[in-house]
Amino acid sequence: MRKLVRVDMSRGTVKYEELPADYERLGGRALTSTIVAREVDPLCHPLGAANKLVVAPGLLAGTTCPNSGRLSVGGKSPLTGGIKESNVGGNAAVKLGRLGLAGIVVENLPPSGKWYYLLVTKDGSQLLPADDLVGLTNYQLCEKLQAKYGERVGIISIGPAGEMRLSAASVAVTSTQGKPSRHAGRGGMGAVMGSKGLKAIVIDDTEAPGVSYKDQEAFKTAASAFRDALRQHPVTKPGGGLAVYGTNVLVNVINEAGAFPTRNFTEGRFEGAHKISGETMHDIIKARGGSTTHSACSTCIIQCSNVYNDKDGNYLTSGFEYETIWANGANCGIDDLDAIAQIDRLCDEYGLDTIETGCAVAVAMYAGVKKFGDAQGAIELIKEVGKGTPLGRIIGSGAAVVGQAYGVSHVPVVKRQGLPAYDPRAIKGIGVTYATSPMGADHTSGYAVATNIMKVGGFVDPLKPEGQVDLSRNLQIATAAIDSLGLCVFVAFAIMDIPSGMEALPKMISAQYGWKFELEDLLNYGKEVLKAERAFNLAAGFTTADDRLPEFFRKEALPPHNVVFDVPDKELDQLFNF
Repeated sequence: MRKLVRVDMSRGTVKYEELPADYERLGGRALTSTIVAREVDPLCHPLGAANKLVVAPGLLAGTTCPNSGRLSVGGKSPLTGGIKESNVGGNAAVKLGRLGLAGIVVENLPPSGKWYYLLVTKDGSQLLPADDLVGLTNYQLCEKLQAKYGERVGIISIGPAGEMRLSAASVAVTSTQGKPSRHAGRGGMGAVMGSKGLKAIVIDDTEAPGVSYKDQEAFKTAASAFRDALRQHPVTKPGGGLAVYGTNVLVNVINEAGAFPTRNFTEGRFEGAHKISGETMHDIIKARGGSTTHSACSTCIIQCSNVYNDKDGNYLTSGFEYETIWANGANCGIDDLDAIAQIDRLCDEYGLDTIETGCAVAVAMYAGVKKFGDAQGAIELIKEVGKGTPLGRIIGSGAAVVGQAYGVSHVPVVKRQGLPAYDPRAIKGIGVTYATSPMGADHTSGYAVATNIMKVGGFVDPLKPEGQVDLSRNLQIATAAIDSLGLCVFVAFAIMDIPSGMEALPKMISAQYGWKFELEDLLNYGKEVLKAERAFNLAAGFTTADDRLPEFFRKEALPPHNVVFDVPDKELDQLFNF
């Protein structure tokens, strides 16, 4: 029986409890969103005592299922004001699964000025003083904790941005190499963790009992079919695009499609795209002795991660992702990969969402604070966040706050969360996801780019409004289920095209838990997650007006296709009518 850990920061107590019957079938995003929807007042202040931070591995965590090492971090978002599940890889989820833990719920506020970290082992959990950890960056923190508990522990932590409770603050998770380079970036969950006075969670799964199976042979058979699908699909297979060039393989693809947001979403193509592309990055990494591909997330067989060294061959950053490179590259008019890598490292150190930070800097550039293309100027702005200066706190609070501070109307946010790396005018399906997802603008909530651009799971013309709502709806339902199983969103490429891969998912759940679980049950599972999230947001005061893109997307035509976002509002309002 999986257990739930409840941590009361006001009393300094830790309690283990059997997973309640109505939570028994929940994992990952389903568990975080259900707990938040049922136990958190939708009208509470996100940084107050009534909010909760929920950390949960997926239902398949700790098993032999490939790519099942994702972790959900949930709560009420200080950025959007709505419900949030921020998803991250690394090594923590598998360790929690091996320890038999369904999740950790952090409640209430600590005594003023007190900081703690939570140590989780096979023998239980305890809150320990973190006075000597306060103020440390994520890399400094991990080095200190690994020196004490060993290099193999999993660490979930916040940097100075989380301590300052900034709305763009992320939650860092160590990779399989022990670097705090994987981040639950979206929605400011680092600020929620900071408000709880929790600097870190250390997970030591030494001698953990591991996962038990109701039918281990059936699980092996289903997991093998799922593994085969991942190894067969051209996107996810060994030697495929993700393995060779990482997620940054998308730069040239999206730029060619005319959907590569440039200089704060004013153009769809970037003249410097070739300088920051996956192909160029691959060559630089190879020349400097880095790693062009490896598994930074436990159980991953896609291997889309990388290690990027500086010009002297020294480690600079890892998990150098497409969205990070876009946000702090083309979006800011910057075509210098080394500068963008420095920004990525700074964001990892301070604990900042690289997407939100890049959007914030781009809005500041649009306002004239720095010039587009000024790489050193962008680095200076992010260092201001680390210093905690007034300007730094504005940048660290996200694009919407920067727009307010500087009186800018051209601010690419939905529910106050910055748009990721695909312009919704030229990829209209992702625009529907941005507009309607309970999470705010989030490409991973329903990755319509797969079908609009890559023709995975069929094809819906990205430049036409027809069919985009149905596409986004189906993808949002499937993604909610995938997030709840603890699977990487990239498995969607394979399961959308290879039926045996999709069919393997409910078979694994049935074999592990002994439940009667069919494909239809999996899809209904995703629907229930979305219903809970939607209900929370409505109770928090959200209306259909919040399910809209900023007006400039409807009025300003995007070069080179000269298109606007023209999916009708009445169709957007039908998305959740399932």
